[in-house]
Amino acid sequence: MNRAVKHLGPVAVMIAALAAAPEARQAAPASDRAAILSEARALINQDQPAAAIAKLAPLDASGRSDVALLLGVAYYHANDHRRAIEHLAPIADTLPPGSIEQREAVQVLGLSYFLAGRFADAVPRLESTREWAADNVELGYVLGQAYIQVGQADRARQAFARVFGVAESSAAAHLLCAQMMIRLESEALAEAALKRALELDPRLPQVHALLGQIALFRGRLDDAVSLTEGEIAISPGNAMAFYQLGDARVRQGKTDEGIAALQKSIWLNPFYSAPYIVLGKAYMQKDQLATAEGMLARAIEYDPNNRSAHYVLGQLLQRMGRVDDAKREFGIAERLQAQPGR
Repeated sequence: MNRAVKHLGPVAVMIAALAAAPEARQAAPASDRAAILSEARALINQDQPAAAIAKLAPLDASGRSDVALLLGVAYYHANDHRRAIEHLAPIADTLPPGSIEQREAVQVLGLSYFLAGRFADAVPRLESTREWAADNVELGYVLGQAYIQVGQADRARQAFARVFGVAESSAAAHLLCAQMMIRLESEALAEAALKRALELDPRLPQVHALLGQIALFRGRLDDAVSLTEGEIAISPGNAMAFYQLGDARVRQGKTDEGIAALQKSIWLNPFYSAPYIVLGKAYMQKDQLATAEGMLARAIEYDPNNRSAHYVLGQLLQRMGRVDDAKREFGIAERLQAQPGR
């Protein structure tokens, strides 16, 4: 098999094989064609897009919007968004306006553009879909993300406000949008949204904490401490805020203050692994190695697949002269690092 085809994946390999057989492209009788389209639609509905693509292969999609539509939808469900776009983009605006077929083509095309990372192309298609699916929260969620990706912060806030049912100009809307911006690594947009939320409601929970998180990420440790302390003043039972404060203090070299904050985080939520990892680092700084080992072991107990916990424990065991144990932990950390999504 050609190496280039081999690495395209099973669906692409199947299509490449079919394309190599010219006789499969002969025109089908109208009755057979209608039956094939019906069977392909049923296969898509049964979550068998590859089988639907194979079923449609004998039909010529050129100049046939019905075939192109089903192929585009099938490729979308097969996670081949590039091919979905190839089939849907030429026909989306040629279908009868407002028809079920056009709505499906435009919606799937918009989602395919989004999943392919073509956010500027996705936005107008998703906006068109919203005209007839205004109450669809999944669509609103995707559209809000697309707006963030193209830097349209106000429209993103409006979209997420609709999804979560809050007023578009409220502090809550700015907070919710900022949380999505942080997830998409748009920290500059998030910081601006959080500052606006703070202006509108200085005691809204989570705002100080998220601003502190951004400051911590950027290495502005003094700002991270003061902002996180502001969150704790509003939400004294916030375990994550105490963890964040402890992390910032340890990074500042104020180990004892960091340990105190981290201990409070654990008292509030004893099953979250992150504070134990930072405590392990803090006790290593204090040369209390047995205590550090206990903290890291507890982190692994609660989260066995935490790469950082295994790696820091490996460093600790190496420092303690336990070479074989250290190699084991480094090996685990390396395997976890190699896993998809890590």
